[in-house]
Amino acid sequence: MPELPDIDLYVGSLGERIAGSRLTALRLRNPFLLRSVEPRPAALEGRRVEALRRIGKRIAIGFGDDYWLVLHLMIAGRLRWYDAPPALASRNDLAAFDFSTGSVKLTEAGSKKRASLYVVHGEAALAAHDPGGLEPLACSFEEFAARLTAENRTLKRALTSPRTFSGIGNAYSDEILHAARLSPVTLTRRLADDEQRRLYAAMQQVLSDWRERLQREFAGRFPDKVTAFRPGMAVHGRYGKPCPDCGSPVQRIRYKQNETNYCARCQTGGRIYADRALSRLLKDDWPDRLEA
Repeated sequence: MPELPDIDLYVGSLGERIAGSRLTALRLRNPFLLRSVEPRPAALEGRRVEALRRIGKRIAIGFGDDYWLVLHLMIAGRLRWYDAPPALASRNDLAAFDFSTGSVKLTEAGSKKRASLYVVHGEAALAAHDPGGLEPLACSFEEFAARLTAENRTLKRALTSPRTFSGIGNAYSDEILHAARLSPVTLTRRLADDEQRRLYAAMQQVLSDWRERLQREFAGRFPDKVTAFRPGMAVHGRYGKPCPDCGSPVQRIRYKQNETNYCARCQTGGRIYADRALSRLLKDDWPDRLEA
């Protein structure tokens, strides 16, 4: 799922191309993409783009008279830029947004179509799409610590909750926890003050560094490879590969469709947590220490 650095990249790239332009057509190939009833999408046609925002992991495009288009890409939704209106022929094509300066196509790979599109009118209606998470790059340490410890949850769950922090998901939470040298299953209220400060600093550094890195990589061109698995990541998506800091094999915790990656030596004092699939298979032979 695109997260804060990726969504900011999309918002910036869209702003360079559609700010001040007019929406000439909104074409839906998959009617289930649209989750709102009123206003109708036709209400946006002919209106000028006046604002672009990131709301959590959502992209909000503002038009004249306070109309908004709110797009949530979910896991597999991606955007493509075209100089001319593209055809919607592939099974992965969900919609096209034709502007006076070019077109944006929304695609979603896989059979489960989870991406969503809303058309809303007014700031109050737009605010209803904000889960309320704290902006991680705009908050003070005191605000961060208060929000982190408001509930006693694992660090992984706290970082990825959209109601706690805005725009952080599975990928960058792994990277943040590795940079902070903290276990993903440590409870939020068990952190000492220095550990909270380390986590805060790691969050700001990881998100800032990746946002700047992606903006440099795609400078002048529309991002065509938005992915949760990027070369240069320390642990996310690197199960079994060496940790870049200590060389130990990266470990994982799998639960349903989610996977947490971590370095046992750097983050857990050598302890290996049970993996839902492998620990059931190995049972008593499951190694709970890195040395094993």
